[in-house]
Amino acid sequence: MESQKSLCRGLNLRGRMIIAKEGVNGTFEGTPENIEKYCEVLRSDPRFSDMHIKKSEGIGATFPKLSIKVRDEIVSAHFEKDINPGVTTGKYITPEGLHALIHSGREFYMVDMRNDFEQEVGHFEGSVLPGMRNFRDLPKVLPKLLHLKGKTVVTVCTGGVRCEKASGFLVDNGFEDVYQLFGGIHSYMEKYPNEDFKGSLYVFDQRIVMGFNREAREIVGKCGACGAKSENYINCSNDICHKHFIMCEGCIKKGVLTCPDGCIGDRFSMAT
Repeated sequence: MESQKSLCRGLNLRGRMIIAKEGVNGTFEGTPENIEKYCEVLRSDPRFSDMHIKKSEGIGATFPKLSIKVRDEIVSAHFEKDINPGVTTGKYITPEGLHALIHSGREFYMVDMRNDFEQEVGHFEGSVLPGMRNFRDLPKVLPKLLHLKGKTVVTVCTGGVRCEKASGFLVDNGFEDVYQLFGGIHSYMEKYPNEDFKGSLYVFDQRIVMGFNREAREIVGKCGACGAKSENYINCSNDICHKHFIMCEGCIKKGVLTCPDGCIGDRFSMAT
């Protein structure tokens, strides 16, 4: 952790990294020159010589600060049984391999392992959306996926990290032919912009959404209030909710900034 902090500070990088026994995962922003220097230093370490690094255009203010932390898990899953990606995980399929599979006509099922609010702004056409509000909900939605046990399944997520455990979880629960998209949706979009994956990619930084060849992309996100096409996310203004959802600029101007499905009284009760 300390060596990473020193390296990033020396290169004037901002962003975040999680370090755990199972691996590392991080996203940093800086000048192209300093990003290249960081990648060079990281890959000089034999443990990370073949590290898969994804690059995209920054905005110069994607992250407010530098945060590097040590955690028990890279992605908080809290499954009853620990899934070690080094032992139990799905087989890798490259973006090129998935592209060929999609257009082959073969039977297979793509399962999107991201949170439901991420999927609202973009997803693979025809993919299975289990309806998880949080990655920890995977065991809860497992019954929805059991009919795919004997089928070819490909798990997808933003950068491929969640799929390390998600695919392993399926394997551990009796799924026999499980793949995970190497490099995640980000890598697929970079290789095949606006093809098969519809809309934009939700990211957990100040960009909120990103895409490649954005001028030609299809907007699939819809305002939760009026249904107009939008990629504008806000948080519910109700202090006991703060649900993250899409609301267009027109509806925001009307001043109603709570959940369109009615969080007050419907989803919460209080006692004093």
